Amino acid sequence: MLNVHNLTVSFMGTDLFSGITFKLNKGDRVGLIGKNGAGKSTLLKVLSKDIESSGGTIAFDKEVRIGFLRQDIDFVHGRTILEEAYQAFTEIKEIEKEIESINNQLAERTDYESDGYNQLIIDLNEKNERYELIGGYNYQGDTEKILQGLGFKREDFDKLTDTFSGGWRMRIELAKLLLQNNDILLLDEPTNHLDIESIIWLENFLKSYQGAIVLVSHDKMFLDNVTNRTIEISLGQIYDYKKPYSEFLKLRAEIKEKQLQAQKNQEKEIEHTQKLIEKFRAKANKASMAQSLIKKLDKVERIEVDQDDNAVMNVRFEISKEPGKIVVEAENLCKNYGEKKVLENVDLLIERNSKIAFVGQNGQGKSTLAKMMVGEIPFDGHMKLGHNVEVGYFAQNQSEYLPQEKTVLEIMEDAANDTNRIKVRDMLGAFLFSGESVDKKAKVLSGGERNRLALCKLLLSPFNVLIMDEPTNHLDIASKNVLKKALKNFDGTLIIVSHDRDFLQGLTSTVYGFKDREIKEYLGDIDYFLEQHQLENLREAEKQTVIKEEKSSSKKIAYKLSKEQEKELKKLKNRLNKIENLIQDLEEDIEKIDLELAQNYEEVSSRPDFFEKYKAKKTKLEDLMLEWEEVEEKVSTFN
Repeated sequence: MLNVHNLTVSFMGTDLFSGITFKLNKGDRVGLIGKNGAGKSTLLKVLSKDIESSGGTIAFDKEVRIGFLRQDIDFVHGRTILEEAYQAFTEIKEIEKEIESINNQLAERTDYESDGYNQLIIDLNEKNERYELIGGYNYQGDTEKILQGLGFKREDFDKLTDTFSGGWRMRIELAKLLLQNNDILLLDEPTNHLDIESIIWLENFLKSYQGAIVLVSHDKMFLDNVTNRTIEISLGQIYDYKKPYSEFLKLRAEIKEKQLQAQKNQEKEIEHTQKLIEKFRAKANKASMAQSLIKKLDKVERIEVDQDDNAVMNVRFEISKEPGKIVVEAENLCKNYGEKKVLENVDLLIERNSKIAFVGQNGQGKSTLAKMMVGEIPFDGHMKLGHNVEVGYFAQNQSEYLPQEKTVLEIMEDAANDTNRIKVRDMLGAFLFSGESVDKKAKVLSGGERNRLALCKLLLSPFNVLIMDEPTNHLDIASKNVLKKALKNFDGTLIIVSHDRDFLQGLTSTVYGFKDREIKEYLGDIDYFLEQHQLENLREAEKQTVIKEEKSSSKKIAYKLSKEQEKELKKLKNRLNKIENLIQDLEEDIEKIDLELAQNYEEVSSRPDFFEKYKAKKTKLEDLMLEWEEVEEKVSTFN
């Protein structure tokens, strides 16, 4: 279907990638991976003929049709969702106009026996046959099915696209692409604006797609479920394996290990040969042997090890000042968008140093509550921030607000103050913007680079409460790992909205589940949340989230407890934290003793009362583990 040979793309005299070669066959579902700025989106643009390459060739099969989902889309104003989706059927809509025109002519004419009238009848039959052949009688039903699969409701179909957010407009563009009968699909981060249910639907659609697919995604689960081949762009070269992402990583590591071993063995042989050459050179009767070995050495093809781009951003979130014990307190929070109720009678009490995840299907109020907390949107009810609370906020579309014509450096300098302006270049360097890259304009940055810049800009303002709404969108997998580590080390209060289970695992200690305008608190991490629902993963959890009929406005949120219960629950949670800290300290002590025993058994074991103290520590650890189970069981009864 497509043959790429020796392809090179350069910007300002520097190769983004060079000399890459691969084929794309029917049935290939390729995951195109690599770090932000490696050239993934650029390669898709070259394959779609949006931009030209700097060198090499791309050969397509005859009449191959290519569909490309771009990150940036632009709709014609004034169209409804259905009208925009119908733009996918260019030929069908054109034939509809022609059939309508012929029917109008036939209705106006009365010369039924004339050649002209007869020709109109022939034309009409031909148009109708073609119309049926290309699916003219099915396209409306197919369109509604695709739109519903991507999360739209029937009542949305006649609404103007202008009234929907960028994420929902992206879904309309994706629907148009899936409705076209393309041979090759090029998808640039298709899951970024989809909720879990829609991601599952898209996965199933793509797995049964008969053509070829090349998709850019940083969602490991999506890549594993959809792709059967992985192409990685790294340091201007590609690595191509017929494996989905996780299997590719294992295979790539095994191959690199073998390369390293082979390289070491070769270096030993070369070193041995060089010693022989030096030895024989010193003897006249062995000079010919030395020359022979030199020629042999010159012909050796040196083994090279695949190079990895290991540069990662360096992120550290520092708290500005110590806030009061309560950072957010709210009562009877309500939020409506017109007639649609999103949140109803919500009470909140968030304490200092809490680590909270907001999870739930799109439209259930996660981002809405985050915006309410930072004062971005109005609401009903009462909310108060605690003493000394300073909020840092990373919005889901944060990177879209970057001024497009300004450079990376200019954006940071505009946001800086007199105190931190001198640190701007060092901060940019920590986020992988150095040298000429600080002079790039925002409009040419990749999605991941924009997100990195928005994160860097966030650090210019002081905060001790950090609210982040889908911060991993567009970030490559390595950057997601670095961000997660930085958030785990953050000493302040963290509230994070995400659908990414892998990112949330081990990051938060409390989960707020959003469902049916209510919030339920789960005192544990994301895995505990899933266990409580007896579900395998977040995808199934959110797939089963269905909005029920409107409930009584007097009903409080599901986790509302009496004051006595709240007091008892806090007491148990404090005890649980104390036990966990004691367990950790004891485990570390025992591990140190075990290491000392392994290194010098006789000296360590001869210490006075050594084994008695050692046994006492182990007994204490066992007792604490039992106590932890008892307290944890009591805590779980409050859910």
